[in-house]
Amino acid sequence: MTTGQMSIPTAPERGVAGASAVIEAVGLTKTFGKNHALNGMTLEVPEGSIFGFLGLNGAGKTTFLRVMSGLSRAGSGSLRLLGEDATINGTSIRHSIGYLPDVPAFYEWMNARQTLHLAGRLFGLDGPELDAKTDELLEFVRLTGIDQPIGKYSRGMRQRLGVAQALINSPRLLLLDEPTSALDPEGRRELLEFIGALRGKTTVFFSTHILSDVERICDSVAILDKGRVLAQSTMEELRSRRGQRRILIDVSHGAEALARVFGEQDWAVSVQPGPRGEIEVRVSDEETAQREIPRLVSRQGTGLIRMENAESGLEEVFLELVGKRNQ
Repeated sequence: MTTGQMSIPTAPERGVAGASAVIEAVGLTKTFGKNHALNGMTLEVPEGSIFGFLGLNGAGKTTFLRVMSGLSRAGSGSLRLLGEDATINGTSIRHSIGYLPDVPAFYEWMNARQTLHLAGRLFGLDGPELDAKTDELLEFVRLTGIDQPIGKYSRGMRQRLGVAQALINSPRLLLLDEPTSALDPEGRRELLEFIGALRGKTTVFFSTHILSDVERICDSVAILDKGRVLAQSTMEELRSRRGQRRILIDVSHGAEALARVFGEQDWAVSVQPGPRGEIEVRVSDEETAQREIPRLVSRQGTGLIRMENAESGLEEVFLELVGKRNQ
């Protein structure tokens, strides 16, 4: 699928060191009764990135998006958006922000063009400028020429229109709250392609609990649990710093006995033998393990068929961090 070219002002290429932060939250709190939705949350989001905000349902993701969008106020802490204090200059800042809630609401009797015209006028657009922007966005989200009322739209069409509506003001920061959670696989793939096409054109803050979506399109990620950020970094840094390395081994025979030998080594975090002679070893010292494994295999008198490294995925890192916190 080919997406149209967007005219949003280009942000600095991201994931690189030195890019300015568009979101800076320090010690944010928000409580609902006895529930601490945000519990001293600290976060920094670099400009131009597609940033994954990852957490289980109830972790505080939507609360933070509502605070950034001005729909809710934090109890304490500081929040800077686009370099300005959002608690002092919130109204003008938010004219540079686009927001897509998890379930976007529309007037069901309107069509897509009417909806974008209404949204554009709220941001002061009108006349040829608004018409041109509407045409551009409808082409981008593949809704050009669809004149039927929104009440007849599929969930995927509604989400695509929601993205277009959130982009009507050419935002420097786009906030997306669980945009793919209720979509079928085809709708999810399509929406992720639209989001990926915004890379380098605006900063995308992508809140989700779907790990595969984050791995697919995000440059950087933060993992949230119980209102606190447990880890934040680029995707690769997060895996290498937080996740153990896995080594996959196939041997000709004696896998169970060899697995017991591996389990006695200081560098082995866990050892899991499989039914067909394969062994998965999680290691804390990859260099030592790579040197020692062939020696131990030979000493056991078995044949080494395969030994390869396997990087820890985001799911493993996520479960490791959240699991430790919930123990």
